[in-house]
Amino acid sequence: MTSVKPLKIVAGDATNPQAKGPKIIAHICNDLGGWGKGFVLAISRHWPEPEREYRRWHRERAGNDFALGAVQMVRVRSDIWVANMVAQRGMKVGSSGPPIRYDAVERCLQAVAEHALVNKASVHMPRIGCGLAGGKWERIEPIISKTLGARDIAATVYDYA
Repeated sequence: MTSVKPLKIVAGDATNPQAKGPKIIAHICNDLGGWGKGFVLAISRHWPEPEREYRRWHRERAGNDFALGAVQMVRVRSDIWVANMVAQRGMKVGSSGPPIRYDAVERCLQAVAEHALVNKASVHMPRIGCGLAGGKWERIEPIISKTLGARDIAATVYDYA
């Protein structure tokens, strides 16, 4: 029988994950190469590599997998990776609604789950997709439970206090 890890929601800072062992900090990026608002600013205050790698990934997108649903894992410490997850189409609400793409969130989190399983890592994040991307938590939370919790991966969401 497989166990399901319940999603933990705590007050705190997702850039300072509270767990032992390997950790993945997951967050959502747009598909335009823009990095400058929201949670990415907190990431950049801690580590320059995720922004630098994301911008290079976007710049060289003709020759790589940069697209909605793709994930770039950037190691920032021996025990921490930042998962740059492309799950936002553009940056503004338009005729097709808010920029969040729930199917891309699911594909991204499936890839993060694979990395977590291989590296025996826990996953840490803010309420992904619910800030600038305009997503609804009641749609995001079940995706997290399905992709991570159902695979027995510890996941913690941080509400910035």
